[in-house]
Amino acid sequence: MPKTGKNGHALKEELPSTLQRSEQKAQDTFAKTYDSALETYANDEERASRAAYASLKHSYEKVGDHWEPKEKRGPSDERAEEQSRDSSTPTAGGVDANASKEHLYELAQKLNVRGRSTMDKDELVKALEEANERETRKARGG
Repeated sequence: MPKTGKNGHALKEELPSTLQRSEQKAQDTFAKTYDSALETYANDEERASRAAYASLKHSYEKVGDHWEPKEKRGPSDERAEEQSRDSSTPTAGGVDANASKEHLYELAQKLNVRGRSTMDKDELVKALEEANERETRKARGG
């Protein structure tokens, strides 16, 4: 199902809930990529969705229950760097695993991640993934 309307902006009700709570540019990035990928991949909605998230993750990172602009544009994790949809490398769930440890620590503070001061970078990424999932569930009423 197309995600953009006649005005070129995302149809908010068609977007994933985390994007509905994000800025218009993030919504439009996802929607335009999704629509283009849907045409390219012969209406394969799952593949179009993966392509749209991959595009979004180059400019945005998931923070809690929404997406925020990244400090630096680029791939967000090893899988995005490999650019292989069939890779067995796990994604970081929207967390910018390539960001500095300091940036990840600041996000962990913002999301009240316990034990963050003793975590290494990989532990911060994992803790942020869990915090994001928790915040998204809460925002969805679950």
